[in-house]
Amino acid sequence: MKKTKIIATIGPKTCDKQKLKELIQNGMDIARINMTHASSSFLKQIVDTINELNQELHTFVATMLDTEGPSVKIGHLDGGKATLTKGDKIRIYEQDVLGNSTKFTIGYTKLLETVKVNTTLKMSEGLVELLVVDKGHDCLLCEVVEGGTIFENHKVNIIGVHLALPFLSEKDKEDILYASKLHVDFVALSFVGTHEDVLEVNDLLINSNDAHMTILSKIENAYALEDLDEIIKVSDGIIVARGDLGVELPLERIPGIQKQIINKCHYLSKVSIVATEMMSSMEENIRPTRAEVSDVATAVLEGVDCMLLAGETTIGEYPIEAVSMMGKIIESAEEDSNYHEFLDKSMRTEKQDTTGSLAYSVVDCASRLKASVIVTPTMSGYTAKKISRFRPTCPILAMAPDMDTVKSLNVYYGVYPVFIENTKSFDKMMELARQKSIEKFTLEQGNRIIITGGYPFREVKHTNFMKIEDL
Repeated sequence: MKKTKIIATIGPKTCDKQKLKELIQNGMDIARINMTHASSSFLKQIVDTINELNQELHTFVATMLDTEGPSVKIGHLDGGKATLTKGDKIRIYEQDVLGNSTKFTIGYTKLLETVKVNTTLKMSEGLVELLVVDKGHDCLLCEVVEGGTIFENHKVNIIGVHLALPFLSEKDKEDILYASKLHVDFVALSFVGTHEDVLEVNDLLINSNDAHMTILSKIENAYALEDLDEIIKVSDGIIVARGDLGVELPLERIPGIQKQIINKCHYLSKVSIVATEMMSSMEENIRPTRAEVSDVATAVLEGVDCMLLAGETTIGEYPIEAVSMMGKIIESAEEDSNYHEFLDKSMRTEKQDTTGSLAYSVVDCASRLKASVIVTPTMSGYTAKKISRFRPTCPILAMAPDMDTVKSLNVYYGVYPVFIENTKSFDKMMELARQKSIEKFTLEQGNRIIITGGYPFREVKHTNFMKIEDL
């Protein structure tokens, strides 16, 4: 059973109930809705369907909203698209004009004020590149450095320019607040620039009395890297969004940045997620390339918590196969993971408190005794998260009497959350631990489990016991 989690973006190819059911059955842990391409009614449809399927399948799949974020886009084009030829000159206006292969509009009122000569603009995911060669009184004159097709309402990356845009647009605020009403579990923030952006969303959730929604910050530009440590500190987790990051920065830098962010998240006990083109060839082919298999496996070996599929499960021809194949690659890579190194690195950077020390002991014992499962009764999920940081060789069964806690744990490496009825009896909890372990992981007589948590339940704020059980 895989320990690294899978986030699947839901789109036209996967929005019906049967497809969502198949995604869950093949390993999807979190369903993501990207509000750049989705409506509020679509968000509600998917959240309601996931909730129905969780009831029917006795699963606890979570939901994630991905904000549109601050960005500038291409205005209206004749026919919806235009082809730019390398070496041609093209004018870019602030005012609204009907665009074609010689001119178009960028919807940014400070375009002429902000953008200087020799600035690079990239479109179509970086495939089309323009260079500003002159500035007129009402437009930028650009040379097409790399030609190709551009599309209206698609994003423009203005390299090296920090756009004077509010981080939260009215649309983003409305989307987040609506998601909060629907009890969505995670919000992924697009184009975070500084830690102040994250705090703005945190304040929005506090003011709406939402203490549940987990904040994940997407790292997509060079400005975010300058404030990376502070962004990680105020976020619950980080998404390495390699698409826009690879447009803003040289492609050869992305693998190193990915590894750096995963390490920093691990050090600060935050969730790390890798996204973009994990298995993009499966949008058209039933099998991934060998390079994609290696890419997924490398992220697992680096210790990432989750991986995110986008086009593969929104518009791709083989969404179910993509999730299934990713799960197989993850399981295989986890067999080769250096758990001793993860454990050692985690211990050397762990705070010297009761829960951290006991979590280390639990994971160390699980490895030495070849335990099949670590079981942790938990109210807030804190103990399960702490154990996850030490990357045990076996899965972590987190039993919680609160559904919000159960859903929030879906993003953590190795954690399999289940809902249980609240109990204050230690003996009853131990029996539930044995029962749920057998049900979830089909254990047999002679298998060993380790049970850990805080007792008396609800009364202590830290982990204080470890019990080893042979079934």
